[in-house]
Amino acid sequence: MRAIYPFTAIVGQNRMKRALVLTAIDQRIGGVLIRGERGTAKSTAARAMAALLPKIEVFCDSPFNDDPNSPESWSDWVKEQLEVGVELVTGDRTISFIDLPVSATEDRVVGTLDIEKAIQKGERHFEPGVLAAANRGLLYIDEVNLLDDHVVDLLLDSAAMGVNIVEREGISFSHPARFILVGTMNPEEGDLRPQLLDRFALSVEIRGIRDARERVQIMERNIQFETDPEAFHTEWLERDEELADKIMKARQLVDKVSYSQRDMLSIAALTASLNVDGHRADLVILKTARAHAAFEGRQKITDLDIALAAELALPHRIKHGPFHQAEVSAEQLYDRISELQGEGEAEGDPKPDSSKEGGEQASEKKKQQINK
Repeated sequence: MRAIYPFTAIVGQNRMKRALVLTAIDQRIGGVLIRGERGTAKSTAARAMAALLPKIEVFCDSPFNDDPNSPESWSDWVKEQLEVGVELVTGDRTISFIDLPVSATEDRVVGTLDIEKAIQKGERHFEPGVLAAANRGLLYIDEVNLLDDHVVDLLLDSAAMGVNIVEREGISFSHPARFILVGTMNPEEGDLRPQLLDRFALSVEIRGIRDARERVQIMERNIQFETDPEAFHTEWLERDEELADKIMKARQLVDKVSYSQRDMLSIAALTASLNVDGHRADLVILKTARAHAAFEGRQKITDLDIALAAELALPHRIKHGPFHQAEVSAEQLYDRISELQGEGEAEGDPKPDSSKEGGEQASEKKKQQINK
């Protein structure tokens, strides 16, 4: 099998890498849209992230990667097998990386029901599609802006609901469809409609690195990888394994991460002050902040978690005011949150802990995290 370029060997593009890591920690956040120039490691990062993730336990014969430990999510196929007394064998399977072609049709994505067989033989036969193969894996869409809008809608709906239901002529079939959705695009070739942009939870704008030393690093590492992929993979294996272990621990911790009324008020005040339409951004920021806290090994979110989450959740949603730009830095957002909290305190909202020691620690942590 061809070696995959190591995730930790990718030079720069920290925002993109953070977005992928946080979505891998909690798939409920939603999809990641990576917009940028050609040749900026978009597809390389997506493939490398999939390779980082651990094997999953499945029913070996299931084409839907059903989780034996989650009966509530089982596909109709598993339920039918159990009803007729079939003993299903379990085993481990590598996380799937599914590359969706731009020419994909609705039937290719959601799967098809064989109506003729149902009418003639009374049997329900379902031909799995892309969503079946992608369940519990990573679904990658290159040039997502060139994909049919209706197909993009279907993918985003499935990513949000976690299930794919196909209905034809009174016959239906359902199976789980939980996956890490990563879309990439070059804005020079056209943009997505605003409605579809908003459906992507996180968005990152990336450009080619301008620092000469980092560009030299990119060349050196790519030549090393092309010359001897296995040796290069081995060289970076320990760092990739450390990150993979950190992601696994964060997955186990994320549901235990708490948040306060003050945290939710901070998020709501931030999105309202930036004239963000709707409420999807608020939910995305909260989920992403929890994932970041879990990644850092904490069980409570902070203003810094909120700022780093907002940095990924807001760029494609801001349309008005002084923040109308492709990039909004975490430092700007952190300062904005502090400013809004100060206004809230003046109006009588609960006052946060502002002890000197706590303030110094938060400030130092902010600098360290933003500069990562």
